[in-house]
Amino acid sequence: MNPYRVKTSQRILIIRNDKLGDFMLAWPALALLRISLPGAHIAVLVPAYTAPLAEICPSVNEVIIDPKLRGDWRNARALGKLLKARGFDAVITLFSRFDTGLAVWTAGIPWRFAPATKLAQVFYNHRLKQRRSESAKPEYEYNLDVVQYFLHLRDIPAAPLASPPYLHFSDTEIGVLRQKFMQANSVPSSRRLIFLHTGHGGSANNLSLGQYAQLLRGLHAHGGHHVVLTAGPGEEAEVQSLASQLGGIPHTLYVSREGLVDFARHLQFCDLFISGSTGPLHVAAALNCRTAAFYPRRRSSTALRWQTVNAPERRLAFAPPAGSAENDMAAIDVAAAAVEINRRFLVR
Repeated sequence: MNPYRVKTSQRILIIRNDKLGDFMLAWPALALLRISLPGAHIAVLVPAYTAPLAEICPSVNEVIIDPKLRGDWRNARALGKLLKARGFDAVITLFSRFDTGLAVWTAGIPWRFAPATKLAQVFYNHRLKQRRSESAKPEYEYNLDVVQYFLHLRDIPAAPLASPPYLHFSDTEIGVLRQKFMQANSVPSSRRLIFLHTGHGGSANNLSLGQYAQLLRGLHAHGGHHVVLTAGPGEEAEVQSLASQLGGIPHTLYVSREGLVDFARHLQFCDLFISGSTGPLHVAAALNCRTAAFYPRRRSSTALRWQTVNAPERRLAFAPPAGSAENDMAAIDVAAAAVEINRRFLVR
């Protein structure tokens, strides 16, 4: 019998210390680990800016912030000392980097799991071949595969996969917040709220402001909704520019200044969230909001690879047609996209 299997209390570290969207796509894997090992202490290593969301993840007991010091060797030394003091039994790295690989090795964590990719794989004693660069399936499924591999080698039965939402605030709390938001912005209570985020935080291309304006005009043809243009700090000028193109379409500018958790609370009460392939899209999906997303066709950035984690019937994805350049977002027929979004989500 595997001696590790009989431990009743396991300390497990999950590493996903890159961008916001990448971290949100780890939530199904975190949920699987939590359900399969309800008594385990599960920690996550994340950058400082995603830590607030990590702290409210129901699958997580502890949040560790990556020092992110300049230079791989310097960061690895600092992180290795930080991790060694915590006495983890196992680490599951969902995205391999040299500095984090060296850190978990120097920390002496006995069971080290990661995708078999890049030089960093040499620091792990259990590696899973995935070939993520082929983008053959969604990123969140690649993450699930690594956790399932861990459970398999520990002789731990994997629980059934959890269904969305993976993040959820109190319905009462969100109902009050929505009411306050609509009153503050003079929005009739009968209106549905379409949140649209134009930010370019992800690695993929986005629609132009002109295309978003055309899309909103197409959606407005059926009425019954109010547009909320969302922005983070420093993105105000862009959404103001878009607002100037909307004419008589009812709209509000919402600039999030209270951090990611407050932003997520606002997303939970939207009736539809629209954006490119960005972090906020994946936050909305973790809340199981309806989403309509725009992707390039570049293999590393496709709608399949960065598919959202909300229920299939609650998501739509659009990309340039075959024959157009991979990154030619102008080739997307936004008028046709508006028809499809109306049909699926807005027309009652």
